[in-house]
Amino acid sequence: MPRGSRRCTPVPVEVRQTADLLERRWQLSIIYAALNGAIRFNEFAEAIAGISPRMLSERLRDLEAAGLVKRTVLPTSPPTVEYRLTERGRRLAPIVEAMRAYAEGSLS
Repeated sequence: MPRGSRRCTPVPVEVRQTADLLERRWQLSIIYAALNGAIRFNEFAEAIAGISPRMLSERLRDLEAAGLVKRTVLPTSPPTVEYRLTERGRRLAPIVEAMRAYAEGSLS
């Protein structure tokens, strides 16, 4: 006797929207770097091997537009720009840490 197909729960819109943002290349790397102390453009560039300055700038703008990063221009000469995670951005820390722990476990 054939069994009926199982009904799956649709993916919530909020999960899809978050995934759409975070699955863009480099986004999680930038968040990881920010969680580990990077605040200036060059610090992000040093922490993320292989990212071009143009792409880093674009991704930081994406994160700022999403409310995950706050960009602050400091009144120095020349002006200095800092990028800090917002509270919303810091709430991603458990996800990033879980990914790191998963990767460590899968390598052993």
